[in-house]
Amino acid sequence: MATYKKRGYKPKTKEEVVQVEEEQSTTAEVFNTLDETASKTEDWVIKNQKYIFVIIGVVAAVVLGYLGYNEFVAKPKQTEAMNDMYQAKKYYNEAVNGTSKDSLYTLALNGGEGKLGMLDIVSEYSGSQAANLANYYAGMAYLNLKDYKNAVTYLSDFSSDDEILAPMAKGAIGDAFVQLNQKEDALSYYEEAAKMRTNEFTTPMYVFKAGVIALELGKADKALTYFKDIKDNYANSNEAANIDVFIGKAQVLANK
Repeated sequence: MATYKKRGYKPKTKEEVVQVEEEQSTTAEVFNTLDETASKTEDWVIKNQKYIFVIIGVVAAVVLGYLGYNEFVAKPKQTEAMNDMYQAKKYYNEAVNGTSKDSLYTLALNGGEGKLGMLDIVSEYSGSQAANLANYYAGMAYLNLKDYKNAVTYLSDFSSDDEILAPMAKGAIGDAFVQLNQKEDALSYYEEAAKMRTNEFTTPMYVFKAGVIALELGKADKALTYFKDIKDNYANSNEAANIDVFIGKAQVLANK
């Protein structure tokens, strides 16, 4: 067993002399091994420094390239796309709030006055945030123009974490499927829209729509659950105004 020896310790017996010599020899071997390893590492670095510098250069180029792309390409492109979308968005807002809706929705889609429409933004700025938002506007415009298949296509290409827009897009796909008489699909999208966010606007809206479609599909128990959810948790919502009538209908059908 190894024992601790103070500095300046002198061996007193032959056995201690041998032990000290062995320890010194072992220590020397350890340092020699470390020196050899360090030397081999230095040799490897010297021999391969060309490749090391190339690797470092590639990594640096990728990082700098990414930062440069974001700063000098992506950001200006996004600004340009949003500027180009301004007129199309203006047409869309006028369609929502005014008259001549069909013609204004068509202008929002295809452009006017020499400006791009939402479809142009989707095509020319593919992958940008502006193109993503244009998918939403295009889908909603098609929904209002009763072109339900295109509505589903463009709304499905839209993605967002927004509290309102995210469930609205899913719910609008449900609306399109109702018009296409694909009620099972509509129910699925309404349920998804209702679960995406919890708020006082979109949640009761899509819970209610899910309940109505479930009732039409003969799923009275599911409809009853949705209607009671509105009564219990969203009593101040617009959907709660006549909810007792729908609860009564669902109860009658559920008990048949």
